[in-house]
Amino acid sequence: MKIAFIAHDRKKEEMVNFVTAYEHVFEGRELYSTGTTGQRIMEATQLKINRFMSGPLGGDQQIGALVAQDELDLIIFLRDPLMAQPHEPDITALLRLCDVYGIPVATNIATAEILVKAIDRGDFAWRDLVHKYKPGVEE
Repeated sequence: MKIAFIAHDRKKEEMVNFVTAYEHVFEGRELYSTGTTGQRIMEATQLKINRFMSGPLGGDQQIGALVAQDELDLIIFLRDPLMAQPHEPDITALLRLCDVYGIPVATNIATAEILVKAIDRGDFAWRDLVHKYKPGVEE
């Protein structure tokens, strides 16, 4: 399972605390993140994160490219809904790609917790069906 972490500046501490609490679930998974978020997670845990650029510098788009190539299974993106983001078009494009390719994306801690508990229970087998019906696959 391949999982990406993204957190806006005022959500980074919340992300680090969340990943630390569920480190046992994320162990053995292929993990990705935007720059600073990934660095902070690695400093607080034993997890290895494949880091991309900072979100405003293209990291959101790099993660979006993985989505478009069907290389991600889940994104945890803790957004700050009370702060305007200079790269809002990139964020919107990433969320659109997740909808197009059926990639679950949590944009708040409550949804993230539900999805991580589902991973822990083994409830992500439905991803096989998503692959079967992904765009561009004709029957």
